[in-house]
Amino acid sequence: MSWSCKKCTFLNPPSQTTACQICLSPSSPSPSPSPSSSSPPRWSCKACTFLNLYNNSNCEICGSRSCLSSLDDLKVNEEADSSVGSVFLPLKPCNKRKIMEPNLGNEGCVELGGFRGIKASNKAAQIKESSSGSVKTSLKILSYNVWFREDLELNKRMKAIGDLIQLHSPDVICFQEVTREIYNVFHRSNWWKGYRCSVSNGTDEPRAYFCMQLSKLPVKSFKRNPFDNSIMGRELCMTEVEVLGGETLVVGTSHLESPCPGPPKWDQMFSKERVEQAKVAISILQNNQNVIFGGDMNWDDKLDGQFPFPDGWIDAWRELRPGEDGFTYDTKSNQMLSGNRSLRKRLDRFVCKLNDFKVSGVEMIGMEPIPGLSYTKEKYYRQEKKLLELPVLPSDHYGLLLTISSK
Repeated sequence: MSWSCKKCTFLNPPSQTTACQICLSPSSPSPSPSPSSSSPPRWSCKACTFLNLYNNSNCEICGSRSCLSSLDDLKVNEEADSSVGSVFLPLKPCNKRKIMEPNLGNEGCVELGGFRGIKASNKAAQIKESSSGSVKTSLKILSYNVWFREDLELNKRMKAIGDLIQLHSPDVICFQEVTREIYNVFHRSNWWKGYRCSVSNGTDEPRAYFCMQLSKLPVKSFKRNPFDNSIMGRELCMTEVEVLGGETLVVGTSHLESPCPGPPKWDQMFSKERVEQAKVAISILQNNQNVIFGGDMNWDDKLDGQFPFPDGWIDAWRELRPGEDGFTYDTKSNQMLSGNRSLRKRLDRFVCKLNDFKVSGVEMIGMEPIPGLSYTKEKYYRQEKKLLELPVLPSDHYGLLLTISSK
């Protein structure tokens, strides 16, 4: 039977018997509470890790149905971290996971050894259209938080994302919230063969979810820089590619620290950590002549302020579509999220410093429901249970597709 970690609440598989797969806490049960203890039994939501009261058949936060056949044996440990919880938010691994990080190289960056110096040829690359043989004058970069939730039509959602990749044919892809199973689904897809991946074997990845980059272009290096202040295992990932007559382009991605509005105060927004991570990322990327930083920034302009990039950088959406909100997470337009607490934010964005290129287009993709697919969600209105039949979209986020062109 699956068991919930008393430290981080991750639901471990039965085969994981000795320690938590995420935070490495031992699996041995804590001492039984005294008879006088008033702590009620709870169960951990598989979708968002929130600890729910025993008598709730659906998660109080995200509405997911309990997948356990019996809740009688589950008790919450009194020492459990009360900050854990909320919708689509990360687990909080203990500091033990840091021992699994490789030693940092120059300037704190780790160069991924399996991909050092990969090139399609020794000559400067010129990207040619397969149909006409003409030299391409534009490139596409896709950022997509694919949603780590594996219990909601995972295979069909990932196929839909694959269809979008085949439709738009991005030259570089930046994924966030990739799980081992999502990696496996992508790896089996036909479109995968046209890309080089920054992760050599996602099935061996120790983290519950991670960022991943893919490139059609000749890759000079893949690198990553873990953020020292992250309790969620967040990092800056970088891909250096050679394009358009020998120019070098660096594409960075990250999943910056997530807000965790959980009980008891619902005020754990991690804005300070998120802003510092953005500053660190920009400082690392700043020295490149042509650089794009895109990903799930979890950015809230009201809470976090203006994104901290210096002169010479631009926000692609604000530059090209200044009159549009650009909400990439939107509980109003994304009907799959109906019934969740209202959240409409431009969480995902591209910021750029380009000397030899210019931004020429940016758009959201994955905004349409998957045809013929729906799911049922239980929602309580004034203690009355109602069933909602909702459409399924590729992810809870929309993808963001950037086009750059030669100057």
